[in-house]
Amino acid sequence: MAARLLQRYKDEIKPVLESEFDQNKMLTPALEKITISVGAGEAMKDSKLMQNINDTISLIAGQKAVTVVSKKSVAGFKVREGAPVGVKVTLRGEQMYVFMDKLCSIALPRVKDFRGLNRNGFDGYGNFNFGLDEQLMFPEVEFDNIIKTHGMNISIATTTSSDEQAFRLLELMGLPFTKGRA
Repeated sequence: MAARLLQRYKDEIKPVLESEFDQNKMLTPALEKITISVGAGEAMKDSKLMQNINDTISLIAGQKAVTVVSKKSVAGFKVREGAPVGVKVTLRGEQMYVFMDKLCSIALPRVKDFRGLNRNGFDGYGNFNFGLDEQLMFPEVEFDNIIKTHGMNISIATTTSSDEQAFRLLELMGLPFTKGRA
């Protein structure tokens, strides 16, 4: 059983993109990877909170998250070399499409007063970045198991280097953007 969004991409979205951009079929935009990351902030000092963040992100992504450690000490931020500074997980393949489908159809519609994602999140190379304020919008997360709510950054990398093509791909996949121009 293939991911629902992956099947829809192959059957409906890819032919639309091929006809719109009229180019080599191998250059048709597609998702490359999705990275979910959380900066620890004050959780660096509390190992229980850090483990809770790691477990929550692993639950949301459906894949084991990795704790990111500091490469060097920074006195201004009170960070020591080797200290945990965040959590991240990179999704590829079918798991990436499952997460994207869950994000578009379940999580984002559950956000209170949600008006859409800002179109200014594109980086000029066909990748889209945005942040979420809390993790409670995902159905896997149980409120009772959360020590402290935290936000997360989601980075969607595509195979195209054009923001216009990446925007169209994400729009067809169901990512809700704000109305109007960027």
